[in-house]
Amino acid sequence: MTPEEIRRVESATGAAVREVRSLAGGYSHATSLVELADGGRVVVRCGGEAPLVEAAVMREAARAGIPVPAVRCVLPASDGGDRAVTVLEFVEGELLGEVLEADRCAPEDAAALGAEVGSTISRIGRVSFDRPGFFDGEGLAPGAGEPWSAQLPAFARQCMARTPAERLAAEEREAWAALCARLAPALDRVDAHARLVHADANPKNILISRRSGAWQVAAVLDWEFAFSGSPYADAANMLRFERDYPAGFREGFRAGFAARPPAGLPLEADWLFLGRILDMFALSDLATRPPGHAIADRAAAAMRGWLEEGVPDRP
Repeated sequence: MTPEEIRRVESATGAAVREVRSLAGGYSHATSLVELADGGRVVVRCGGEAPLVEAAVMREAARAGIPVPAVRCVLPASDGGDRAVTVLEFVEGELLGEVLEADRCAPEDAAALGAEVGSTISRIGRVSFDRPGFFDGEGLAPGAGEPWSAQLPAFARQCMARTPAERLAAEEREAWAALCARLAPALDRVDAHARLVHADANPKNILISRRSGAWQVAAVLDWEFAFSGSPYADAANMLRFERDYPAGFREGFRAGFAARPPAGLPLEADWLFLGRILDMFALSDLATRPPGHAIADRAAAAMRGWLEEGVPDRP
């Protein structure tokens, strides 16, 4: 954080900043844990393409009972070049990714944790909109656009044209674009879904805590990519790298997500397969990152696996 950003946080909170510690998270943000002189703690996110939209999404999610950090304020970017500053309440907890990587769960505990996370991700879909699309502003009105089933083939081909050759060979890029085109028509069954989608629902964006001996989701973080669409996309996002998760978690997640589908949105029998097809948008985009990008390399490995072994959860 710059001295000016610290000054703006002090003005917004009414307390002097005692310490700033950088945190991971946020594609276009710099995120910090800020200790205040009055003993309070806040999380400050500097930058972002549309912080007012993200804050509006978080407030809407909170109204629907989704655990999110409370938004204290959003200070817009200035004409002088100062980044936008979003001040969030600090939430105690551990990142789900760190708990899963440390393999700290017995199989039965992992299943219960998976079910809790799956139920929470499913609840995000409680928030509904008039139509699918990306939000035009903080009023959260989705903009018009082609249906996902029509967008996927061209989007995948464009991404493959920009994917580094050292990540995916030419024949793999061509095969991936062809697979996306072949599967895209199946999305016509979810094209009309107009529910809140987090769009980056993965273990690094889930904060969990232990209460009365059981894991609970304390907060869902980082809503900068949220849009109106199908909740199945978030489920597939969470299970994108499921082979890395401990035994029980992925089965628990599936059960938890399916147990309480959003009201008015009957669960398709092949809901996770449809989610996998929706996740092809994100996988295709990730593959375009510069060489050496660790998550992009993992995405490419998953894509290669789909080409060799078939799309997971296909009926």
